[in-house]
Formats: sequence, structure tokens, C-alpha cells
Amino acid sequence: MPSSKPWVRLNDIAENIERVRRYVGDMSLDQFVADEKSADATERCMLGISEAAVKLGSFAEKLLPGHDWSAIRGIGNILRHDYDRVSIPMIYDTVVQNFEPLLNDLRRAISAHDQAER
Repeated sequence: MPSSKPWVRLNDIAENIERVRRYVGDMSLDQFVADEKSADATERCMLGISEAAVKLGSFAEKLLPGHDWSAIRGIGNILRHDYDRVSIPMIYDTVVQNFEPLLNDLRRAISAHDQAER
């Protein structure tokens, strides 16, 4: 069942991405691999992002169709159940390639919603 608080869930995703940005910063892949705490913290945030996306249901696709919400929801199951298939470079690539565009779209959507609510 979709969340009764979709805007809260979208904010949860944005906040987790912002945390990851602080953890990863401008690290290279080698630096990220060597920094276990940042890698573990990033993985934890990815779980939060995935869970919030699950709770959003189809609202996410309707609001921001340019993102692979199926993969965003599915990463949580992979991290929890198929962790042996997950590599730190795969996590790093996901963060570097996908998080910034998603965060930008989330910020625009949340800002437009907040403006409409006023």
C-alpha cells in the first residue's frame, strides 16, 4: 500500500542522498573502497532510500518518471539478501552516476510542492 505521506518519503530519500554526498564527497573509487565507514554508511543510506521508494508505490513513477524506481526499490533486497553479489565499486558507481540527478529532481519537485502548499 502506498504511503499516506508521499512528500515525507520523498524528503527521506533526498536527506539520505545528501548524507551520502557528505560521506563520499569527492572521493575517488580507491579512497571510497579504503574507507569502510563511509562505504558502510552509504550502504545504510541506500537501504533507507530503497525503503522510502517502496513506501511511495507508484507515486514515485508518476512524479519523477525519468528514474528507475524499480531498481531503486530493488536495491534494498539486494543489499539485504544478496549481499554477496554487492561490491563496494558497484555502490560507488551507483552513487556517482545516479544520485545527483535524482536529488536534483527531488529538490525541484519538493520545492514546487512546498510553494503550492503556501
